[in-house]
Amino acid sequence: MYNLSNSNFLWKNEDLISVLPIILTLIFFVLYWFTANSSRVKKYYYSKFSFNVAAYKHIFFTKLFGFFSMGIVPIIICLLLIENYTLSDYGLTFISETAIFSVLWTLGLSIIVVPLVYHSAKKSKNLVNYPQIRAKVWSKKIMIINALGWFLYLFGYEFLFRGVLLFPLVESLGVWPAITINIALYSATHIPKGLDETIGAIPLGFILCLLTIHSGTIWIAFFVHVIMAWTNTFTALHYNPDIKIE
Repeated sequence: MYNLSNSNFLWKNEDLISVLPIILTLIFFVLYWFTANSSRVKKYYYSKFSFNVAAYKHIFFTKLFGFFSMGIVPIIICLLLIENYTLSDYGLTFISETAIFSVLWTLGLSIIVVPLVYHSAKKSKNLVNYPQIRAKVWSKKIMIINALGWFLYLFGYEFLFRGVLLFPLVESLGVWPAITINIALYSATHIPKGLDETIGAIPLGFILCLLTIHSGTIWIAFFVHVIMAWTNTFTALHYNPDIKIE
């Protein structure tokens, strides 16, 4: 039974290893989300540029902002405040012993998820949100910008969730508490996208956490997520009747 008298509220230096990543994940995802969905930011682009140009410039800005706010700033703070941790300790590294493991799992998961994403991307409820760039006419330039935007954004996103949030918590709390916290926050970030994506994030997040821990790097999660995003976007682009491809 819980006993308040046994609670120790004294701060220990090692608490920072688990507390800081959770706080940073919360703060910087919230910062990204409300900036990306800001009506003021959107109004700025659509008042300054033509509709087609504003459509891709606005979304690319949000992706670039996500790259810096989730992928760059949190890791700088962690490197400054958590002693004896380097980029490799957060999974941003190359490990020759697990390289083949990473490649095989990336290819294997991609073979599984691409057909699933392709099938769901054609549905009307998906076409409401994707592609995120709502330009009426898509050129090769917009396609490249779209692909680059997803690449940068998902690096920041996965580095935050599968790097900053995961590895320090595994060391301080253990594998299963770390994975549980990771899945809970990861799934919660999908709530605005609907029930399907929120529920789907649970098993996917679990698998990606396990593979990230086993490989010691973020690369499986990152590349699989990029492939999923590209598949979803370009499938939705092809089947969206309101968009023309040059």
